[in-house]
Amino acid sequence: MSRNRNSSSFVFPCTKVRKVSVENALPSSLKAVEDQLKICGHKRDIDVLELFLSKKELTEVIDLSRFKKLRYLWLHHNKLHGISFLTRNYCLTELYLNNNAIFEIEGLHNLPSLNILLLHHNELTNIDATMKELKGMQNLRSLSLYQNPLSQYNLYRLYIIFHLPGLELLDRKQITEKERRSMITIFNHKKAHVIQSVAFGKRVDASWNPKLPIKQKWVKKPPSDFAFGDNVDKTVFDDPEDAVFVRSTKRSLMTFTSMNWNTVLTRSEKYDQKKKSSAAEMLMISLR
Repeated sequence: MSRNRNSSSFVFPCTKVRKVSVENALPSSLKAVEDQLKICGHKRDIDVLELFLSKKELTEVIDLSRFKKLRYLWLHHNKLHGISFLTRNYCLTELYLNNNAIFEIEGLHNLPSLNILLLHHNELTNIDATMKELKGMQNLRSLSLYQNPLSQYNLYRLYIIFHLPGLELLDRKQITEKERRSMITIFNHKKAHVIQSVAFGKRVDASWNPKLPIKQKWVKKPPSDFAFGDNVDKTVFDDPEDAVFVRSTKRSLMTFTSMNWNTVLTRSEKYDQKKKSSAAEMLMISLR
């Protein structure tokens, strides 16, 4: 700490302190790695498939790219701030980084084989930056992000499911089909519009812009001459076509075809020269 000659304020050499702390942290992580290699009896880096480095009070970790076949890595319950040491471990399938002080995961997209990723109890705040790193991971099936500041986002869970459609387990809870449908409705209006307009393989007329709300007139009491059933929406529309469209999206359409046997000739009629032969007709029945 030094005093500026022209003022009474103090100047703290923060960058030097950070550099010294990093230099002091790397030997401790190197020692932790070497200890694990001795415990497992590995003499070649190519033979290392897993490393258990949790609860070592680590703030930095040496570059682990030398372990080309590394598949399982435990680093939970440390004091890590980032993951810059993981850049070329392409075979890594399970990564445990929970209970640290990680505030960014830049570079995580370089691990395409990840299947399980635990990041709960950290300091991740930017949900968009986090999804930018994760959305390209096609093999990711289990993810935990709870107890991070970003988990306070109002639609946090659905937002994660939207960007990671292959995910099966989020924050130790199975992703349900109901959540997937809700995600489509909220974040993918175009796809939701198509799904709502399809019933039993046939689309109904739904040519409208989902971003433009239907003009409705809400009334406290319907007119006296309106006989509504208990299962019918009592909303009064200014345009009757709007009411027809809303009803079409709420009721499924079932269509099937059948032979009109009245138009099929019998055996005797086929050999009757006086009887004119005609093609059999098909009946199409639609039910809603």
